[in-house]
Amino acid sequence: MGTAKSLPRIRTTEISAHMGERVRLLGWIHNLRRLGGVNFLIVRDGWGAVQAVTEEEATLGLLLGGELGPESVVALEGTVVAEPQAPGGYELHQPHVEVITPVREPLPVVISKREVKATLPNLLDHAVVVNRHPARRAIFRLAAGAMAAFRAVLSSRGFTEVQTPKIVASA
Repeated sequence: MGTAKSLPRIRTTEISAHMGERVRLLGWIHNLRRLGGVNFLIVRDGWGAVQAVTEEEATLGLLLGGELGPESVVALEGTVVAEPQAPGGYELHQPHVEVITPVREPLPVVISKREVKATLPNLLDHAVVVNRHPARRAIFRLAAGAMAAFRAVLSSRGFTEVQTPKIVASA
C-alpha cells in the first residue's frame, strides 16, 4: 500500500513505455471476466483501458462478492507485460488493487458494453454516468479538438474570445 503511492501515476496510453516495470494506474472498473480459471479486470481511465490479470483472492472476493461494482474507482499497481490478446497489447500482472471509491449499487445504465442502450430520458437523467462510456467520451474529445483548432486560428488572426453568461434570470 505504501509502495503504490510512491510510484508515479501513468495513463493507460503510456503503458507500452513501461514494459517490465511496476506502474500505478488510476481508473474505473469497467468489467470483470473469468475465463478458464484466470480473472481479467478491465480498468478504464480518461484515455483508454487496461487489462489486469489477478488471482488475488481478497481482490476477487471484493469484486465477486458485490463489494465493488462497475465504475468503482481504484488504483492498480502491477507489472506491465506484453500480451497481444489484451486491449492495447499490454496487461498488468500481479496487480495490487486499492479501492478509492466503491460503487455497491447497480448502475442505472450499463456502460460496460460496446453501446449504451437506453431511452433518451434515461440517458439524459443519468448523463454523468453515460458520458463516461468510451464512445461518448470520443465525441467530447472530437468537439474539444475542433474548438481548440478554431480557437488557435482565430486567436492567431487577432480575434478576442468572449465568454457570455449562459444562465440568466427569467422575467
